[in-house]
Amino acid sequence: MHLHGVLDPSVSPAVGWASKLPKSLSILVVVRAWLDIKIIIVCLRTSVDFCRHGKLLFTDLQLPLDLENHRHLRPGVIFSSRPAIAISPLTERRHTQPAQSLSEPGLSSMSPSGTSTSNKDNNSNKKHGGKFAHLPLSTSGPIDCAVHGTVLLNTPYFNKGSAHTPEERDAFGLSGLLPQRVQTLEQQVARAYEQYSSRHDDLAKNTFMTSLKDQNLVLYHRLLQDHMKEMFSIIYTPTEGEAIQNFSRIFRRPEGCFLSIDQIDRVEHDLSRWGRPEDIDYIVVSDGEEILGIGDQGTGGILISVAKLVLMTACAGLHPNRTLPVVLDCGTNNKELLEDDLYLGLCQERVRGEKYDKFVHTFVQAARKLFPRAYIHFEDFGLTNARRILEKYRPEIPCFNDDVQGTGCVTLAAIMAGLHAGGNHLKDIRMIVFGAGSAGVGIADMVRDAIAADNEDKSAESAAKQIWLVDKPGLLLTSTDSLDNAQKQYARTETSEWEGKDTTSLLNIINHVKPNVLVGTSTKPKAFTEEVVRAMASHVERPVILPLSNPTRLHEAVPEDLLKWTDGKALVATGSPFDPVKGPWGAATNSSNNSGGDDDKKEVTIEVAECNNSVVFPGIGLGSVLSRSRLVTDKMLRAAVSAVAALSPALLSDDITAPLLPGVEDVRAVSVRVAREVIIAAVEEGVAEEKAIPYVKGQQDDDAKNSEKLEELDEWIREQMWDPVYRPLRRVEPGPDASREAKGELKVVGSLG
Repeated sequence: MHLHGVLDPSVSPAVGWASKLPKSLSILVVVRAWLDIKIIIVCLRTSVDFCRHGKLLFTDLQLPLDLENHRHLRPGVIFSSRPAIAISPLTERRHTQPAQSLSEPGLSSMSPSGTSTSNKDNNSNKKHGGKFAHLPLSTSGPIDCAVHGTVLLNTPYFNKGSAHTPEERDAFGLSGLLPQRVQTLEQQVARAYEQYSSRHDDLAKNTFMTSLKDQNLVLYHRLLQDHMKEMFSIIYTPTEGEAIQNFSRIFRRPEGCFLSIDQIDRVEHDLSRWGRPEDIDYIVVSDGEEILGIGDQGTGGILISVAKLVLMTACAGLHPNRTLPVVLDCGTNNKELLEDDLYLGLCQERVRGEKYDKFVHTFVQAARKLFPRAYIHFEDFGLTNARRILEKYRPEIPCFNDDVQGTGCVTLAAIMAGLHAGGNHLKDIRMIVFGAGSAGVGIADMVRDAIAADNEDKSAESAAKQIWLVDKPGLLLTSTDSLDNAQKQYARTETSEWEGKDTTSLLNIINHVKPNVLVGTSTKPKAFTEEVVRAMASHVERPVILPLSNPTRLHEAVPEDLLKWTDGKALVATGSPFDPVKGPWGAATNSSNNSGGDDDKKEVTIEVAECNNSVVFPGIGLGSVLSRSRLVTDKMLRAAVSAVAALSPALLSDDITAPLLPGVEDVRAVSVRVAREVIIAAVEEGVAEEKAIPYVKGQQDDDAKNSEKLEELDEWIREQMWDPVYRPLRRVEPGPDASREAKGELKVVGSLG
């Protein structure tokens, strides 16, 4: 074994003592590992210069220690099989040696910047250097870095700004490029939050966050993680919608891949410049036609792809330098954009038909050819395209449409929690969906399939009869014009049931159907009127009402009104965040308590759940990426729904005011659970291509054994989730043996030569 290492005298007292010995004296250096193993290393001190530079070089030593499984010694010791530069903190003299950092748990906690910190700097659930530290996506230990100086500081993945340690500043040529004081990540977060808070409006805060992300990925995500609940609406809906509307006016620098329908022959070439086959794990692509409830935004759709990838990293730990945002510029039918001289996209009406389909197909085929392991996430495609594109490619590749499937999954989770909280079951559901677009039909499909899956004797066709779709013409009937294939399965026939009845009035439909669940995806503000809501509450003790349209101004109703009109009995989840609602409802929110006493009038505060796709789609994506699933199956989606529903605060707590769904502040823990269930489903269905998944449920496993396996799988998942912490940088030579990540080349067009 060839082990070349570096021990800093400031870290090891033994080395400091050794440096004072006569140059001809042989010494014994004892390094104590955490397993109480003593490694005796005999080395000959041959020169004063050797100790002056504070180095001990270990060569051709046979150590009685398995370094692959026991990788934690002191942070100052570096071992590796890859070429590296070992730099003394006292000199710029370089020694080309293999190197790999080791750190010892059980010593005082050290931050990645090298300063003592509290444990909150680290992911407390992650056992650094544990049994899964060898994985290619492992986030334990140091990061190889082959760049230095200004190039390093301009690389967001490596840049730590004022948190670079003195050793890193010396090793990577940063002296003179940074202020002298070394600060912690916490200090940087405090400064960044102060700067963020000084911005005068939400769009300015959004722009500030974008700028920060372009400079320092760790700081950006740590700031977001520490203030997730506050900042979520800034970096995503509704503020991101405003940023997209103003894309061409606030544009500063491009991010992502812009593909043009007028240059179909360039699609593969333009995609190929973003990396090698193993470089990209996750692609989000949009054609910008239906953005966040604000409609056609043309090439501004690139920002929704970027925003979704931010959420994938923030919510599920997807490695930010292994993703690719893409926009398919097909033109726009937004007249304001077409008449705007500053608009940056194709100034022409949207192309449809055969040419559009060829464009999309060319993109999908090129993406699969170039990045065969990548999961493709379709986002904000128009109503006529979203579902048919998904249905075309879903049987062939690992793909997902958040508007169709993600919205359906999280809404189903809220419905399951709401029905359970109200004492009902999924088989008893009678649901009206107000708004029969891609999101509304996607929700209907998820509920239909879940009903059928839970009842062996019920087909999907039979389950669909428990769902009523209402759109602009009213209740969807078989005679309704221009129904697409997805809508037709829910259309009602004009039999005696509806003959002579007003099917254009939501109130009349509710009085006839008597639903226990009402979902709004119409983008029609205030459509759920007091009369409508009171009519629904007259038919069911605890109605589940979900106004989901985004942004907030398009909600069908606000929680305060829904709770007021139902005397606090409605079980509510919304499409955007709302403040808790106070009211004199007391025990009235508990259907089992009908005492009618003074407690019924006691003021309570009810937490409003946000029916946010971000509690489900990141975990689905993470599970699919880690399992290398070749498809995303219905069973995988149902597993994700069950995972989210099982974490409902309303079900886990006796507090009747708790929300139906976990909040975004808990989303990383939720994503681990979702990813776990998705991976298990992928394995059981035979679509997982990753061979090293540490979970196989045996038929004879007892609960304790199975629990151990689940915990091991959770550890395997967490080890591969990127965390916003500063990891030590390990200097490597920028030669052919250095990885593209080490050279800062991931997501850098032009780096392939």
